Amino acid sequence: MARMDSNGALTSEPVSSRCEQRLADCGIRPTAQRVRIASLLLSAPQHLSAEQILANLRSSGARVSKATVYNTLNLFASHGLIRLLSVDGSRAWFDSNVDAHYHFHDTSSGALIDVPVPEVEFSRLPPAPPGTEVAGIDLVIRLRKKAS
Repeated sequence: MARMDSNGALTSEPVSSRCEQRLADCGIRPTAQRVRIASLLLSAPQHLSAEQILANLRSSGARVSKATVYNTLNLFASHGLIRLLSVDGSRAWFDSNVDAHYHFHDTSSGALIDVPVPEVEFSRLPPAPPGTEVAGIDLVIRLRKKAS
């Protein structure tokens, strides 16, 4: 059921309720701004920058600071709700899909595309230094247009 929030934006109660529960399940206090940011980012599997999230929130009438958005996204990432990606060193991306997967990165558009783990094969990894073990592998496959 849709309703108008205090800023006059249309919100979906079930989405907000689900996001509140997911935040609580991750040990995050579900404040109004956190729920709004979670509702935007977790609405679909996607890769968004903090700037994109901030612009979307502001265009929908939300009064939110850049610091609040960054702090909230970092909090979500530290609790495993989202995944922080550093793809090209120019900006951070926040991935709503926390399942194991890799990425294609279109260097022209900046778009990130999920690559399922079974689609990639590693034949050998170097041995981990003594006293350590491999905790995960981050793989970004950069794409560009073919030369004509």
